[in-house]
Amino acid sequence: MSDEKSTSTTTTLKRSLGSFQLWGIAVGLVISGEYFGWSYGWASAGTLGFLVTTGFVALMYLTFIFSFTELSTSIPRAGGPFEYAYRAFGSMGGFLGGFSTLVEFVFAPPAIAMSIGAYLNVQIPELDPHWVAVACYVIFMALNVAGVSTAATFELIVTLLAIFELCVFMGVVAPGFEWSNFVHNGWAGSETFSMGSFSGIFAAIPFAIWFFLAIEGASMSAEEAINPKKTIPKAFTFGIITLVILALGVMIFAGGVGDWSKLANINDPLPQAMKIIVGAKSGWLHMLVGLGLFGLVASFHGIIMGYSRQIFAVSRAGYLPKKLSDVNKKFSTPHWAILAGGVIGILAIFSDKLVVFGNQPLTANIVTLSVFGSITMYIVSMLSLFRLRRTQPDMERPFKAPFYPVFPIISLVCSLVCFAAMIYYNFSLFVAFIVMMLLSFGYYFFFRRVNIKKIKYGTLPIEK
Repeated sequence: MSDEKSTSTTTTLKRSLGSFQLWGIAVGLVISGEYFGWSYGWASAGTLGFLVTTGFVALMYLTFIFSFTELSTSIPRAGGPFEYAYRAFGSMGGFLGGFSTLVEFVFAPPAIAMSIGAYLNVQIPELDPHWVAVACYVIFMALNVAGVSTAATFELIVTLLAIFELCVFMGVVAPGFEWSNFVHNGWAGSETFSMGSFSGIFAAIPFAIWFFLAIEGASMSAEEAINPKKTIPKAFTFGIITLVILALGVMIFAGGVGDWSKLANINDPLPQAMKIIVGAKSGWLHMLVGLGLFGLVASFHGIIMGYSRQIFAVSRAGYLPKKLSDVNKKFSTPHWAILAGGVIGILAIFSDKLVVFGNQPLTANIVTLSVFGSITMYIVSMLSLFRLRRTQPDMERPFKAPFYPVFPIISLVCSLVCFAAMIYYNFSLFVAFIVMMLLSFGYYFFFRRVNIKKIKYGTLPIEK
């Protein structure tokens, strides 16, 4: 069937998202990182060492987001980092920016889905975590296909519930907080700073990044934002501030309620920390366990929105099969892109028992792979910002990076440091990441390169 006769060949998205909804997407994409994953940083660095790591990574994200917002408002298109890199460096830049973002956003959801499955399995042992994870994909892919306004409203609701629950956690454990508990053996299990503490600080970088990973995904809703030149800066600014406050609050309060080392290697640090204060039978604890699921759901649902828009944009530019950029005429959503990312995620779910890179199962590594994709994208995005400032000084910039070039330089340097540390402590996974990118490049070079058409910016209607 020709494109003209197809029932689903539209390649533009409907604008319906305001600042509050975009804020909900930005925070919701990330907020599962406040509930699990980060406490493994304590095992590497200790509480004080990980506090240093988190401060360093927070500096990277703060300067990155304020710099990234310039790109998001200047080029408000669904591809986000892909579009910026394409405009700055051409088709090769677009490939690197687009496919590194795909690695980040396609590999994060399976890990979260499996966490949801494991979480429910604790409550209902009869449930198989794998099939719970698959059910999550089916439900939330359907919700995303149903319309961006519906999906964003749902995302906002579960994000608010997740934030409320984190505030409840901090309020309930606050009476039992003691700073002496937090600082005890806080330097990688030692009372004093040493070279081992220094090494631990860098080894813990992936877990600190997990606090903020994927916030940039809100930029992929730019084509669906009402007046993106104003709504995106507000969403990003308040989003990163919200996440920094929550990350520091959750980490410090959890570490000060007792022996933090008992929370360092578990997937549920918040319920276990609360249990120390209120006991195993408290209603507060049951509420935390019950509502804590919203944090996982918010991130899972939000990242599906993010990966689908990236696949949509990369396909629209010709890097992937054109079918993936079709937009459903009834719901105005990229349904094939939503389904494609879901298929990859479900395959990853059922590969979780494979042993790769030593004794670790595949699902133990996909978060790190996701981080490799994100850091690569951060580096490419900051380089794109510098190049566009130099080559296209007259481009409309509704929002300019504050303290330019200081903020972008800080973000770029921090990203390079994180990338180097990631390689050093996760070399096998770095090799896997490179192999994935090379295979993607081979597909692009031999099958898609001749189909790449120059993107014409400014052709989409932008509401004033």
